[in-house]
Amino acid sequence: MLSDFVSPKGEGKDKVAVWQEQREVVLTRVLAGKLALEEAALLLQCSERQVWRLKSRLLDGGAAALVHGNRGKVPANKVDPALARRVVAFAQDGYAGINDTHLSELLAEREDIHLSRASVQRILRGAGIPSPRRHRAARYRSRRERRAAEGMLLQLDGSREDWFGSGDRVTLQTIVDDATGNVLAAVFREQEDGAGYFELLRTVLSTRGVPLALYSDRHGIFFRSPREREALQEELVGERQPTQFGRALAELGIELILANSPQAKGRVERLFGTFQDRLVAELRLERMTSIDEGNRFLPRYLPRHNARFGILPADATAAWRPLPAGKSIESVCCFKYSRLVASDNTVRLDGAVLQLPPLGVRGSWAHQRVELRQYLDGSFTAHAPGGRELARSAVPSTPPKLRARNYVRAPIAGIQPLPKPKDHPWRKWQPGAFRQKPKMPRDDIA
Repeated sequence: MLSDFVSPKGEGKDKVAVWQEQREVVLTRVLAGKLALEEAALLLQCSERQVWRLKSRLLDGGAAALVHGNRGKVPANKVDPALARRVVAFAQDGYAGINDTHLSELLAEREDIHLSRASVQRILRGAGIPSPRRHRAARYRSRRERRAAEGMLLQLDGSREDWFGSGDRVTLQTIVDDATGNVLAAVFREQEDGAGYFELLRTVLSTRGVPLALYSDRHGIFFRSPREREALQEELVGERQPTQFGRALAELGIELILANSPQAKGRVERLFGTFQDRLVAELRLERMTSIDEGNRFLPRYLPRHNARFGILPADATAAWRPLPAGKSIESVCCFKYSRLVASDNTVRLDGAVLQLPPLGVRGSWAHQRVELRQYLDGSFTAHAPGGRELARSAVPSTPPKLRARNYVRAPIAGIQPLPKPKDHPWRKWQPGAFRQKPKMPRDDIA
């Protein structure tokens, strides 16, 4: 055993000094012929060739030659203590709560301090600053392979958090490509709504093209629950009407895949974990405190995020498709409603009145069904059953909060809702008409 060659005087000494004495004892026995090279290599835990080198150095320079040449020198990669104190000060003040990797990147970008993540981590842990994120033990899950090409599958979702650090929770809606992990679009909204997803879809259609499929959760924006009662039009047609967003996907020929659990669409779920760590810090450093400021900041932040976390697809040939013939981005990314024209040839939406032109020379649109399309800027248009635009409203100075009405049921071509009868009993109701009459006293009761 190596301990047989160690002198008791080595107790309490520096580990390097003890190891130096051990090598000297072993090599002295090799020179005296009391120990074979194979045994010396086993005791020193090195190769026989290294034992030959150490033996030669001991013969040429004595015991001092066994000392490593770098002993006592300052390592070239040692962090300057003053620089380490600056890093600790930054981590405790303006950059508090930022993870080690993000902090090392921000220090390089903003403070011209170029340190690796490991160095930053070592400095912070040595100063007693723990990691802001706790990592739970991983559970076994089977991994779904990424799609091969860009545009084959997009994942979209929303996350409601205190993104601006003001105590008010807002929703960040985003869409990410499954093959590359690139965030194609993102938008801050007060609530997770269909208008926000139409914003994302419009951005993707205008910058990339039409994807093959979308992967989402089972939010009411994407599909209607089977437990929901069918409307009269649906009973006449024999099928459920899609939501407004589902209708847009059908017009574009995009397959909608509904996830049964958050883990199924883990790409976008993990993205929100990264955003809640990095984006919150970036918004705080840029002093962004409102939805409008955040939406102006996102186009500057997303390219940097994609450059940091995006990967190359397995297939370089993208799967984006052009818009179907006869379709435009405006005609798809909007809310569509069926409306009955009033007697004065007008239709209403959100209190705004739109006058329709004459039908032919002297014809009238009164009491006929037209389609209203409300766009993301708040304006709307009226369209004839064939799709021809009849009239367009002006863009309101203060756009209303867009919302999908009546569970976002899209109109069904060729089906006219039954008119409400004018002699319905509810229309004849008068106050007190169904009030019970007081009971009269009976003669047979004394």
